[in-house]
Amino acid sequence: MATAAKKKTTKKTTKKTTKPRARTLLVVESPSKAKIIGKYLGSSYKVIASVGHVRDLPKSRLAVDVDNHFEPEYINIRGKGPTIRELKKEAASAKRVLLATDPDREGEAISWHIAHLLGMDPTSECRIEFNEINKDAVKEALKHPRAINMGLVDAQQARRVLDRLVGYQISPLLWKKVRRGLSAGRVQSAALKIICDRETEILNFIPEEYWNIFADFGGGFKAQVAKRSGKKIHIPDGEAAAKVKIELQENPYQVEKVTRKDKKTNPYPPFTTSTLQQDASIKLNFPTRRTMQVAQQLYEGVDIKGMGSRGLVTYIRTDSVRVAEGARSQAHEFIEANMGKEYIGSGKFTNKKNKDIQDAHEAIRPSDVTLDPEMLKESLTPEQYKLYRLIWQRFVASQMAPAVSDTVSVAIKNGKYELKASGSTPKFDGWKKIYPASSGENGMNIPALEEGEELQAQDVITEQKFTTPPPRFTEASLVKTLEELNIGRPSTYATIITTLGTRRYIKKEKKSLMPTQLGFDVTKILSEYFSDIVDAQFTAQMEDNLDSVELRKLPWKNTIDGFYGNFRKELDRADAEVERIEQEVVLSDEVCELCGRPMAIKEGRFGQFLACTGYPECTNTKAIVIPTGVKCPKCGKEIVQKRSRKGRIFYGCSGYPDCDVVFWNKPIDRTCPKCGSLLMENTTKKYRYKCSNSECDYREE
Repeated sequence: MATAAKKKTTKKTTKKTTKPRARTLLVVESPSKAKIIGKYLGSSYKVIASVGHVRDLPKSRLAVDVDNHFEPEYINIRGKGPTIRELKKEAASAKRVLLATDPDREGEAISWHIAHLLGMDPTSECRIEFNEINKDAVKEALKHPRAINMGLVDAQQARRVLDRLVGYQISPLLWKKVRRGLSAGRVQSAALKIICDRETEILNFIPEEYWNIFADFGGGFKAQVAKRSGKKIHIPDGEAAAKVKIELQENPYQVEKVTRKDKKTNPYPPFTTSTLQQDASIKLNFPTRRTMQVAQQLYEGVDIKGMGSRGLVTYIRTDSVRVAEGARSQAHEFIEANMGKEYIGSGKFTNKKNKDIQDAHEAIRPSDVTLDPEMLKESLTPEQYKLYRLIWQRFVASQMAPAVSDTVSVAIKNGKYELKASGSTPKFDGWKKIYPASSGENGMNIPALEEGEELQAQDVITEQKFTTPPPRFTEASLVKTLEELNIGRPSTYATIITTLGTRRYIKKEKKSLMPTQLGFDVTKILSEYFSDIVDAQFTAQMEDNLDSVELRKLPWKNTIDGFYGNFRKELDRADAEVERIEQEVVLSDEVCELCGRPMAIKEGRFGQFLACTGYPECTNTKAIVIPTGVKCPKCGKEIVQKRSRKGRIFYGCSGYPDCDVVFWNKPIDRTCPKCGSLLMENTTKKYRYKCSNSECDYREE
């Protein structure tokens, strides 16, 4: 009995165990997304990430056969061998493969390339998509597989080939005629011209004098002269202003008309990619590139304490303001429970651009509106928290009732002059309760007035003004302009701005984008010889063509064929006619301490620096030191402006390395009244100065 039992036991211990076969392989782009979705689906699914593209055009050559109807030559991306082997291995052992890359042109193209590598039929039901990463959305998507959308794929191919033809054929020309290392992208060149044109407008601007005149009736109530003899008035100089003032003082003031009404201000729609970039730049001081990076993290998923990993926002690349009915209902329930039924609005918006292509995805919104930002604060990085709060507030506000204000407009007669005043006071805060408007209400105190009533002015105020040039672009205003002109797509704006800065075509001063001389030089060549490339209207038309390709209304190679013939002629003409532009040597006051030659100001990867004009015999370089006029609190030497290795401006003691005092914000020549440390400029709008001592909370308006 014992022996038999022993044999039975031995048989059990030698029995082979086989690994359960995965029923379905699901391929996504991001490893973090794969981890989260894998938890939702359990052991019956194997979820792996392609980590972006697996095939692309090679970097070393054009790889577009212009003589064979622009056939692209795709290769497996270098370094992606292990990923491709894993994809093939897992696909071979799976009963079914589903491709769940991002729901846009780029994501569709990635799925198409993966299908090619795995030998899958792209017309089979192998593609699923979801706009938010949560269990319900993923499981619902699994019920609706579809074929790969070749309209999306072809639109991506057309853009990729167009950009390759422009970039790989104009860039060598710029290397030859301007200097090595330059590039000319199709959309970035149009954006650069917009920035250069604005700078030219600013440089050529001639200010014009004009005057405003107000009658001050006391108590903060003022009315501005608006018309003379029924026509809009223009007061060009002080002499004309003095004459108007005398005439006003000679005649009585009489209330001609009083208009009172309720003004409704509707909420903003929820974010699109473009409006998110703009608001994050204005309100959070986020560069567009950083906004997209953080938004991607919120979309792909964050580990939340007590909840596990989950995606917090819907897909972040969208032109639509549409909101799913379920999300709208959830938001209305949340608003009623937390603010009251009177705060619920319609929550419905329509796109201004009435195109099929624009409504592919919902607006950017929280995946679950009940996840208040404050609930998640401990689980998020500071940047994630700020951006999630902005998205959450904007969405909730979009579902709320309009704000209502009491408005009063007054027209006052004085002889041949008409004066106007207006003011408003909040009556119902509505959506502004959660998402205050950028501009405040006009708080002018207008007293109760009756038509025909005479008024007594305490004073007549004349105010000299000058017209101002248009402002330089910020990242936010450039994004808005690119969208209005239909140049590029919102998902590409961050890359456009980053590339222009990296190539040193533009520089950033505080928030303003300014073209460099190099940017002007490149734009001049492109404008003269490649007018289509930098023309906003032509670039916008190309975007419309790509939309037509996506909708299967236009073959993608026809789009390129219509562009390339003229482009090739322009390229040949430019190569023959453009003369080399010699970069101007700008000498500084500095002398090289090694050889005695003057030092020149040069542009490097991280900004300007000094280089010896004796190069290559002398290779001496050094940083440009910009004085601040502020003394170091530690050693008494001057604090100077410097740049870090990554190009970030900071302020440090000129006595370094003996003295290590450093500030990230510009110090001023004043000390904190609370602790005695130096004050420094602040980068937010809330206050101008703050104490440089991190342990001191002193702030100054």
